[in-house]
Amino acid sequence: MTTFERDAKTLALPWPFTGREDELELIRRSLSGGRPGIVVTGPTGCGRTRLITEAVRGGDRARAAGTPGTRHIPFAAFTHLLPEQVSLHRAVQLLSGTRLLLVDDAHLLDDSSAALVHQLAVHGRTRLVVAAADDAPVPGAVSRLWTDELLPRLALEPLPRQDTEQLLASAVDGGLEPLTLNRLHRLCRGDLRLLRDLVDAARERGLLRRLPSAGAGAGAWAMRGPLPLTATVRARAARVLERPGPQERETLERLAFDEPLAPHIDDLDPRVLEPLETDGLIHVDDRGAVRLAHPLHGPVLRAAAGRLRARRLARTPDDCGTALKTEEAALVRRIERADVRGVPTPVGEWLAQEGAPVPAGYAAVRARYARLRGELREAAAWAREGLRTAPDDAECRAELALAAAQTGDTATAQEAVDGRPDLAAAAAWLAAARGDVDGALTTLADLAHAADAADLAHAADLAHAADAGDLAHAADAGDLPHAADAGERGYGAGPAGGARARHDAVRHDAVRHDAVRYDAVRLGAPEKGGGRLPADSVFARHADALARGDGPGLDRAAEELEAAGFLLFAAEARAQAVAAHRDPRAARTSRTRAVALAHRCQGARTPALSGLVLGELTARQRQIVALAAAGLSNRQIAERLTLSVRTVGNHLYSAYARLGASDRGALPWLVDLPDARSA
Repeated sequence: MTTFERDAKTLALPWPFTGREDELELIRRSLSGGRPGIVVTGPTGCGRTRLITEAVRGGDRARAAGTPGTRHIPFAAFTHLLPEQVSLHRAVQLLSGTRLLLVDDAHLLDDSSAALVHQLAVHGRTRLVVAAADDAPVPGAVSRLWTDELLPRLALEPLPRQDTEQLLASAVDGGLEPLTLNRLHRLCRGDLRLLRDLVDAARERGLLRRLPSAGAGAGAWAMRGPLPLTATVRARAARVLERPGPQERETLERLAFDEPLAPHIDDLDPRVLEPLETDGLIHVDDRGAVRLAHPLHGPVLRAAAGRLRARRLARTPDDCGTALKTEEAALVRRIERADVRGVPTPVGEWLAQEGAPVPAGYAAVRARYARLRGELREAAAWAREGLRTAPDDAECRAELALAAAQTGDTATAQEAVDGRPDLAAAAAWLAAARGDVDGALTTLADLAHAADAADLAHAADLAHAADAGDLAHAADAGDLPHAADAGERGYGAGPAGGARARHDAVRHDAVRHDAVRYDAVRLGAPEKGGGRLPADSVFARHADALARGDGPGLDRAAEELEAAGFLLFAAEARAQAVAAHRDPRAARTSRTRAVALAHRCQGARTPALSGLVLGELTARQRQIVALAAAGLSNRQIAERLTLSVRTVGNHLYSAYARLGASDRGALPWLVDLPDARSA
């Protein structure tokens, strides 16, 4: 049982500052020596205020801020620093002695205050840190700070997904499960103010539910169902909610209720669409599909619609059945073609977000696609979605076990394979996770032998299987949304569709058999499976390079694997190259790239990655690197070890050179493998 009142009070505390290490260092450097300061710009809610506050924490500074209601009052932002009646000249004189001045929300400054900031920058006797939104009109005197090169400008990008995940893990006890995290990250687009508002509202209204107390993802929170329509959400979506024209509002609502599919431009009135496109509210792609431009607008319009209007316009989960099957088939074909680069999967994601049952067959394919991409926690989340509706589904259990075993979560993997002798491949990875690599290879060898016999039986069918239909064409193009739209309209049916199904079944088995053989390569024994992999595949080239101890060949295979989206396989190939290289510099480079890839694989812990260790460093370098990997800045390390900041920087520079790293971002993964976090 969860006590939401207590949790809501906990969330009322400030969220921890997370990420932005490079930006922090840049701002601090801009305030050192004789430098004049910096301007920080970024979209609304991106964390500008928190960043500049963190950058000058503990220092002596004055602060001013623009506000919407005082833009016509002279020097309104500086009333606490200046006398009531003051000229611009006198204001500059009074503030020129200020050592450091922070000016927040400079896009809201009145003209006199903006001119004052500009003149302070011109005179150069006051260090300035100025923050302004770049998605709102900015006074000319403020924009000239960087266009006239008076101050350097730092344009903030949205907080990356990994940093967002870390922030939510720190702010919300247990963190958010991957599908919820993906949803919020997509809806907020880096707007941290909106992110916090949504999490708080979902917690208070009981929309966040803890996952089961045992197994993968234990203690994490999941959010399903409609979006909470808070004041902040309404403000962010005001452009669509307050659209005055009834025809425009009707069109926007239709697009919202048509999600996850998209109507064609020919089915809508172009006279209504044109102003909506001009205002950036809709997007029309090259195929004529029309969608809302911002992912937040659809959920908001659906939540704001009255009950009767929603009843008239709403799409039910059953309406997406054909499109979901089309999306699943397209994913399968991408796997068969050994191309798992990122593609949108709007139908399945919409079902999961709305809390509708996700068919086990689709969930297993989506989990497998994520696992092959190295998104192990996400793979486990999709597998659990399928197990909600079909608790004994073998495919979903296998994917859950594989994702859990490859993150070191042996308890969840064991629970998934218990009493299921048909999940031998997953059981092999469970054995490997427990350190029994020889036992895992024995199991895989038996499975490969059985696969050889099965492939001979299927060879004739595979040679004669037909390939036809708009569905296949759309899938081959890698266009899942349009493949789903084509499936919804009934394309790909008939005799050609039946041939297509037979072809898919045979190819599906063949790809699974190749996966078993490739598992032996990943576990370091190419002789037990690599020779029977398709000769023209990157997997065969990986096996061959490993068998010959060819470090450069393993690096080339890793590049191909990464390009095709197989990030975990690429990380493992890079790690295997470390031992194969004869040139120490090449080995260091391979290790650095391996850990950078492992960083993106959501807690991966496989036998190949276990060889990644910290390079040869001095005792002092190891000490400093460990503190840097833990997130401490150079200044904090210097204070802790009673060293100068310059000395810390020199040690880190030497460590980077030895490790082949370019910055501190790779250090946590060089010092240790990713934690075995629950998926």
